[in-house]
Amino acid sequence: MDATKISIAMIAEDILAKEFTRVVSQYYPKVGELLDGCHVKVITCFWGRPARRLQYIGIYCSDEMLPLVQAHKETLRELAENMGLVQVVCMNAKRLLRDPLSKLKDNDPRLWLELHMVTN
Repeated sequence: MDATKISIAMIAEDILAKEFTRVVSQYYPKVGELLDGCHVKVITCFWGRPARRLQYIGIYCSDEMLPLVQAHKETLRELAENMGLVQVVCMNAKRLLRDPLSKLKDNDPRLWLELHMVTN
């Protein structure tokens, strides 16, 4: 049962990330073009006591794309908040892949491969 709940949550996160990207592309086509070169993911975390579920958008970018995407961060944050997400975080995919302490390859091999596509 727990595995089923986890996979349903992951599917819902994927759908939400695609919807976020679609809305950005529809209302801000230039920003949507930037996101085409990035990996957009909804990240769920739990915070506080009692633990409260929070979701935010993670945008994984290459070195070149990161400053371009961050220039539109306020617009992206506003759209995310309208969708019930708490924040937008832009991350350097190459730095994450090169981190010797990262367990990303073991914990989420699909994301690891997708980040390699973003950085190349």
